[in-house]
Amino acid sequence: MSNTTKTNGRDQGELWKGLVAGLIGGLVASWAMNRFQDVWFKLSESAQPEEQGAENQSTNDDTTVKAASAISEGLFDHKLTTDEKKIAGPAVHYSLGTGVGGLYGAVAEVVPEVTSAAGLPFGMAFWLIVDESAVPMLGLSKGPTQYPVSTHAYALTSHLVYGLTAEAVRRGLRKAL
Repeated sequence: MSNTTKTNGRDQGELWKGLVAGLIGGLVASWAMNRFQDVWFKLSESAQPEEQGAENQSTNDDTTVKAASAISEGLFDHKLTTDEKKIAGPAVHYSLGTGVGGLYGAVAEVVPEVTSAAGLPFGMAFWLIVDESAVPMLGLSKGPTQYPVSTHAYALTSHLVYGLTAEAVRRGLRKAL
């Protein structure tokens, strides 16, 4: 008899494999999302005045830095320095992307349907829940109606890249594990 505990017909070992594959997928997807955004901004800068592209990029960075600042001040009673913000903002981005990827990988073991359409619905759900809902509700950005459609298109496309990448990496790792 096996020592593993069953959950919905899957043993916990499978859940752990899914979690690990998802964590790695989320980390790689966060990196891919950043590279996609770098390309987006380069193309935007060539098509728009320089200040507008820089404004969009700093607004995006501000959200992660605001979250890092809130965590630092709320948990540690420490106001981040400028140098700390340069590290803390990306740390929040990669931590969230990695963690959500891990959750996705574990859920995929129990509900394989979440992996449909190569991860695109996952990326869209992540965008809708985090960018369009949680971030404004936490006061880390303005409300969704206060941004132009182009900003929403950029954010959605970035998260679709994240979803596709997370699923490709997760799927590849799960086949190998």
